[in-house]
Amino acid sequence: MDSFEVNKILGALFGTCILVLVTSFAAGAVFSPKHLEKPGFEIAVKETTHGGGGEAAAASSEPIEKLLQTASVEKGSAAAKKCAACHTFEKGGPNRVGPNLFGVVNEAKGEGRGFNFSAAMKSKGGKWTFDDLNKFLTNPKGFVPGTAMGFAGVAKDGERADIIAYLNSNSDHPEKIPTASK
Repeated sequence: MDSFEVNKILGALFGTCILVLVTSFAAGAVFSPKHLEKPGFEIAVKETTHGGGGEAAAASSEPIEKLLQTASVEKGSAAAKKCAACHTFEKGGPNRVGPNLFGVVNEAKGEGRGFNFSAAMKSKGGKWTFDDLNKFLTNPKGFVPGTAMGFAGVAKDGERADIIAYLNSNSDHPEKIPTASK
């Protein structure tokens, strides 16, 4: 092999490397990634507050006590299936992304259940009353600002009442359904 042949081979090799390098730079310029200001995706959640206290305004014009009078535990069981991705409902059931909800009515907010609640939920205090459950299910982030629960809420009054009736029945000692005040 003479030097002319070696020069042709080396020239082809260097030419190919230069072509690949130029193509890489050109592709990087044309298809440059758009860097995000902050990582992750923003989930749009409608937040409704009133009174400056950060609690969600109930979307219902009727009190939950009145809605519970006609609520259906069976319909609530079916409606609660959308919650089953994150919660369990059976006695002694495991925690998932959210806590087990067996016997949640009239239980302390943000305590026990072997679940690590968010700081916002822990600081909320009090017990899960029918009215508080209604407000929370209407707009979780409006009722407990800073909660880790990413669910947007249940918009329909009747469906919320059915879910609350189901949660109440799902207990060793269900609470008495309150009567609607006049």
